[in-house]
Amino acid sequence: MTSILITTEKVIGRRILTSNVISLQRYRYKSSTASPIVKSGYETLNCDTPYNLVFLRHGQSTWNRDNRFIGWTDTPLTEDGVLEARVAGQMLEKSGVLFDEVHTSLLRRSIRTTNLVLMETGQEYIPVHKTWRLNERNYGALVGKNKKEMVLKYGVEKIQSWRRSFNDPPPPQDESHPYYPGKDPRYRHMIGKIPLSESLEDTMKRAGLYWSETIAPSIKSGKTVLIVGHENNLRSIIKLVENIPDDEIINLSLPRAVPLAYRLDENLKPIPRKDGKLDEATGFLNAEWIGGDKAVKTILARDDKQVYDTTITQNLELGSNVETWRNWMEFLIGKGSPEMLAKSAHSEMEDGGIERGKGIPMKGVPKFVK
Repeated sequence: MTSILITTEKVIGRRILTSNVISLQRYRYKSSTASPIVKSGYETLNCDTPYNLVFLRHGQSTWNRDNRFIGWTDTPLTEDGVLEARVAGQMLEKSGVLFDEVHTSLLRRSIRTTNLVLMETGQEYIPVHKTWRLNERNYGALVGKNKKEMVLKYGVEKIQSWRRSFNDPPPPQDESHPYYPGKDPRYRHMIGKIPLSESLEDTMKRAGLYWSETIAPSIKSGKTVLIVGHENNLRSIIKLVENIPDDEIINLSLPRAVPLAYRLDENLKPIPRKDGKLDEATGFLNAEWIGGDKAVKTILARDDKQVYDTTITQNLELGSNVETWRNWMEFLIGKGSPEMLAKSAHSEMEDGGIERGKGIPMKGVPKFVK
């Protein structure tokens, strides 16, 4: 069994510039100590057990670009978000991993990321399960507000607590809020379950239930699973998997569109990384960033400045560096077809493609080697 190691070299703007990614390995499962699960010759990330899991946050949406609190608002991907999703798919395709199923939210930024990733990997045929329990946390009265403006109003410490702590929910919405999810027809059968605001603890209760009842049994049966979601619903599941203490989870952030690969034991607990260390990017995780720790660390530092550094007045999601990254990525993987772009004609609207007040969508890279 051999592997190829390529390291990420440079980041332009906020994304990975090259197609260089971490080393993974190919194998046929032959362990005699774990449960006898047949992998049907599938390639996988895990050389020790058949239990494999990849997390992926969606690509850039219109409100990510505009630095606004999103929550359950159904903002579409931008053109850069489409490109980010395609690059993530290319990373996974070059790794050789094959998934058995995908789990994602009811929000189109995650659904379209899922579709684009599966198109890049050539796996459009596998089941995709959608559930509201994997929606982003509801940011309550903050939804639609500019994050940096809220930092100026409430202070860094309070906004960080609302965004990243375990049990401090933002102020709640009411039903008159222009982005109240109850106005969206997709939730018409669950009006009583719609939260008006959520902490990470609240998010973990609903996401954790779906994990224990649906995702965990699939992984234990030998399926290789991809979860495409949002920063906070993914953080809540990672907290469960890694057993991160309540008072430390505030320090965990996740980048957009960089796959995070876990090798799990039979109890679905992380197997230590091959280097015996926690990831360099966050310092918390027994997992591999398919893109490299250093690149992710650079992206997270930039994202932190975008929200909290009030001395920076320009939008770091825009500008010449982002344009350079976009052109280089299109050169590397090709411009997307209209089907690939799948971009809303209304994505440039202030409300991110949602009809204001109604909440209704408007029409209009490692390689395994023998």
